[in-house]
Amino acid sequence: MIRLFIIFILIISPPCLADATTRPPEQTHWSFATPLGTFDRSAMQRGFQVYKEVCSACHELSHIRFRELSALGFNDKEIKAIAADYSIKDGPNDEGEMFDRPALPGDSFPNPFPNEQAARASNGGAFPVDLSLIIKGREDGANYVHSLLTGYGSAPTDITLFEGKSYNPYFEGGQISMPPPLVDGQVTYVDGTPATVDQMSKDVVTFLSWASAPELEARRQMGLKVILYLIVFSMLMYFVYRSVWRNVK
Repeated sequence: MIRLFIIFILIISPPCLADATTRPPEQTHWSFATPLGTFDRSAMQRGFQVYKEVCSACHELSHIRFRELSALGFNDKEIKAIAADYSIKDGPNDEGEMFDRPALPGDSFPNPFPNEQAARASNGGAFPVDLSLIIKGREDGANYVHSLLTGYGSAPTDITLFEGKSYNPYFEGGQISMPPPLVDGQVTYVDGTPATVDQMSKDVVTFLSWASAPELEARRQMGLKVILYLIVFSMLMYFVYRSVWRNVK
């Protein structure tokens, strides 16, 4: 019995310690979080700007193709211009060599590093995650990422930071290799929105939430149509039933 008790304690101890050192995400209202919610197009475009000017230096977005940016409200000409700012490794050519070319709308967003080793070497040994599915890949994803981006601060006196680490209570263990990525005024929004850390974080989370589920709105619209169809169909069948059996006692 004592052995079983010890095993039970060992099993439940890690979660307890994690709960004690990691702060749960702050809850934020998101336009897309409700069953019939939609993505704010303006926020998505601003969020893409944050990703392009800040996040893309370290993080890839491999599951998204440039042409899919039409969902953000960009037209074909704008998408071609956005893609042309990126370089894609292609080939081999007639001489058997690889070469760089401007990205095309059908290309996926390129990795900023040629391989994992180069990525780790440029980030103190840490490997920057692919942001394509970051919202789906984390529990309470949107709130978690927003809390993480805005949660940097000074470490408590009882915590000694390791070299190259920053304190963030929303990251497991409280120590994260990524330095604070956002600073007030870091980008200049085209629409004139003040670029505070909180605003940039909300915008890029909105964009990444769309990137994690580009089909979300279409799926919800289809679901609503199916529900309405079933309601109307059920009502019609009820009246047919009443009509067919009204003379039967």
